[in-house]
Amino acid sequence: MNHQSVLDTFQRPDLPKLGRLELIVAVLAEGSGRGEPDHEVKRFKNLWKQAYDETVTHASVQPPIESSLSDVSDEARSPTDHADGSADRDAEGTHQQGTQDTSAEAGGPPGAAHVAAHINYAEESLKGLIINAAQALWDDKDALRIFLGVVRRGEGFISMADAVAETRPANATFYGVKSTEFEVAPSSARHELGMLHRLLDEHRIKRQWSFTYLGEKTGISSDAWIRWHTHDELPDREAVVAFSHVAHLGLEDHVLLLGLWEAAHAALEAQEGFEDLPERITFDEAWSMRDPAAPTSWALTGVTGEEPRACGPDLATGTAPAFVVVGPPGSGRSTALVTIARALVGSNARVVLVAPKPSPLRDLTGQSGVLDCFVRDTLSPDELEGALSSASPEEPVVVVMDDAELLDKCEASSLLKSVVHHGFEEGTALVVSCREDKLPFGFGWLEETKKAHRGLLLSPQERSTGDLVGIRIGDSITGWPIAPGRGWLHLGDGKLVPVAVPE
Repeated sequence: MNHQSVLDTFQRPDLPKLGRLELIVAVLAEGSGRGEPDHEVKRFKNLWKQAYDETVTHASVQPPIESSLSDVSDEARSPTDHADGSADRDAEGTHQQGTQDTSAEAGGPPGAAHVAAHINYAEESLKGLIINAAQALWDDKDALRIFLGVVRRGEGFISMADAVAETRPANATFYGVKSTEFEVAPSSARHELGMLHRLLDEHRIKRQWSFTYLGEKTGISSDAWIRWHTHDELPDREAVVAFSHVAHLGLEDHVLLLGLWEAAHAALEAQEGFEDLPERITFDEAWSMRDPAAPTSWALTGVTGEEPRACGPDLATGTAPAFVVVGPPGSGRSTALVTIARALVGSNARVVLVAPKPSPLRDLTGQSGVLDCFVRDTLSPDELEGALSSASPEEPVVVVMDDAELLDKCEASSLLKSVVHHGFEEGTALVVSCREDKLPFGFGWLEETKKAHRGLLLSPQERSTGDLVGIRIGDSITGWPIAPGRGWLHLGDGKLVPVAVPE
């Protein structure tokens, strides 16, 4: 049993599930050493049956208690309080009219139907049983067809049965209980969606709204609310707006709710774009997609998915003339640097290569546009200054460095820092790659590259990695299996673009 189920057994005002109660009593009795566990379980089982009988009897002989009715009536009478003490009379009239109409049909006092919607746990539990039964019968199509045929005979369950017949549901749990009972794989935007669902559930449970009541008030079917909840899906934006309206949320909560929806929507779109990336693309294919008017300092980095186009930074613009490629071992950092170097040379820029460890970058040595290649784990200021001496804004020179973490404290640190600070005026720029698990960023020259607020994240494993390229990233793009040559490009505009790195 998960911790939320135990917490609900102790704290919820309604009768707990008998199975949960028996398990908890057995554990507590055994741990306390007082009496036999079986005897205590039997005693609590008898108490549960007595409480159940009294609850059923009470519900059959009188309407909901006045306090509950009063609570709902108060909510209906004051949907929004203003500074002058008045209320939103239009919303009040609409709410009260709906209450009177529903109550009149039921033959009860005003507001009784709303109280019933609030506390109709039996109907919600029945829906849960139906969903779970359909899940268990999914592989036996004949049994499932017969079962859903019976479900359709119940008033209000037809659309639910139709939905279950089309898609295998997850095991359902209601009233905000999140547990291992959910068998649907987590969404790719699990962090952003989780924050949105938590806020929605917080407001729903605070008001003791069932999914049935929520469907009636928002005009969005209860089946849709249940599906979004149990399948961890993104609700429609219209549904979120309707929820905010019927809950009479303040401006701050309303903006927060829509902001979380926008973040989850953007994360899902980005992930869909990541899944649409080509499995493999050559440099020549990607190069043919570039903008012919691209400047000399434009560096091809990757290709997008659904509508393929070449993407990359213009190293002569932005907040600093730098670009960072970061990722774990095997993610394709060196391949990305080779692509960038080839693109710069192809645009008539010149490059200085630095590869302190064996790297495909060394294979470019001697090609046209490659001024020098340093392969030692040390770099002197005289060597680097000589290689950059011919740079100018009209004829830029770019330092392309692999395994930059090995040279964080090299003798040329001051000169490398100067490239970041004064590269725009001098016609120099810096492109570096680092291992995600060995980042030396602190007070060295590598720290200065963060001022560019742009870079390429290859299979990021930690959320803090986004700080290196000037953007915060969520769990929706971190921690996934390493996919060589697949990454997220940030060009300083606050957006992550999924790209495939050419080979």
